[in-house]
Amino acid sequence: MAQLLTLQGGKPLEGTVKVRGAKNLVPKAMVASLLGSEPSQLRNVPEIKDVDIVTSLLTIHGVKVDADPATGDLTLDPRQAYSAEHSEVDAHAGDSRIPILFCGPLMHKTGEAFIPDLGGCRIGDRPIDYHLEVLRTFGAVVDKGPTGIHISAPKGLHGVKLDLPYPSVGATEQVLLTAVLAEGITELKNAAVEPEIHDLIAVLQQMGAIITVYTDRTIRIEGVTKLGGYKHRAIPDRNESASWASAALVTRGDIYVQGAVQRDLSAFLNTYRKIGGEFSVDDDGIRFWHAGGTLKPLVLETDVHPGFMTDWQQPMVVALTQAEGVSIVHETVYEERFGFTEALQRMGASIQLHRECLGSNPCRFGQRNFLHSAVISGASELRGTDIDVPDLRGGFSHLIAAMAAQGTSRVTGIEIINRGYEKFVDKITGLGADVELSRV
Repeated sequence: MAQLLTLQGGKPLEGTVKVRGAKNLVPKAMVASLLGSEPSQLRNVPEIKDVDIVTSLLTIHGVKVDADPATGDLTLDPRQAYSAEHSEVDAHAGDSRIPILFCGPLMHKTGEAFIPDLGGCRIGDRPIDYHLEVLRTFGAVVDKGPTGIHISAPKGLHGVKLDLPYPSVGATEQVLLTAVLAEGITELKNAAVEPEIHDLIAVLQQMGAIITVYTDRTIRIEGVTKLGGYKHRAIPDRNESASWASAALVTRGDIYVQGAVQRDLSAFLNTYRKIGGEFSVDDDGIRFWHAGGTLKPLVLETDVHPGFMTDWQQPMVVALTQAEGVSIVHETVYEERFGFTEALQRMGASIQLHRECLGSNPCRFGQRNFLHSAVISGASELRGTDIDVPDLRGGFSHLIAAMAAQGTSRVTGIEIINRGYEKFVDKITGLGADVELSRV
């Protein structure tokens, strides 16, 4: 049975929430444990669906995973790893795109890997073809079948020189997880350099990898013959932190986000202050609140790190519906990330989508007929409505809008939100939201 969240809006959110390890790091660090010859320990792990999926995938490949939910610690022992049945991989992968990152580690560990048909959030074109081409460059043999893709490395994997056409996080992770045990040196140009990438590099370095990151987005990996385990505390989830900050802004509330780190939120905090939010930082987290008065419109453009993250865009768009005047948002990372605005329009928001690049620079989507720019006119009075969650960040943004709206909203598809937000219903309830969870 599906879950239905009934939400009565119009109440400021006030109180404290705790964020744990980053969704964009923890599953990848779990996959990295496969590369080791010894057990690894990962701390600060959130209870989210993506962690459950990777735990299942590791388990069917013979990795012993022990979890302590009270502390958020995982112990991962890969010493008895083996190749899983294709049907098992297909059954446990669900709609996650994580299996593509198992390929390099599994080829190093067992000599082969299998990828089922992959899903993921409906936010744009996220093809795996480039991942497969990268693996071929390392020396992998890729065989596409009716139920998935079989990948092997009969002659081993060898270091390569790569220049990414776009600094993709997923492609950078793929190269890192494959190159560390490949023979020779790998040089990756135009790599992603997000904090989660640096944290994954820290994990691999603890295991014995030799990785150098240069200031021009070049990463150099010297392949080694053996890796050990790691003991690592995952960086906090900056995307969840930004989501709660936006919730405080939209509902005119006051939320202390325990675990939020200023260093990884710099671009977001600048924008937050420009629109009319306020924050204060201490050793344990960041307090976010509405500074009073009217919110200010702005021109916003998403970008790869260190720019304004695409995952921050959707909750910030909800805040901009409450700003007095016209705001412009140019999405340059995912071409279809404005699909979530349809529900906001039904709630009363004035949002117009455009195919043109309305940012400071033309982007790669400008000539491809995608609605990737938004003009938002405010302030709009939001009204409760029925919503079906389209994707992870869009879904949480809908919750933010519903909590600020007048009247009742009925939200389905909230299982998607569980992929990246730990115990989010308990958290919004603890902040004072009036919600009821039922089955339909």
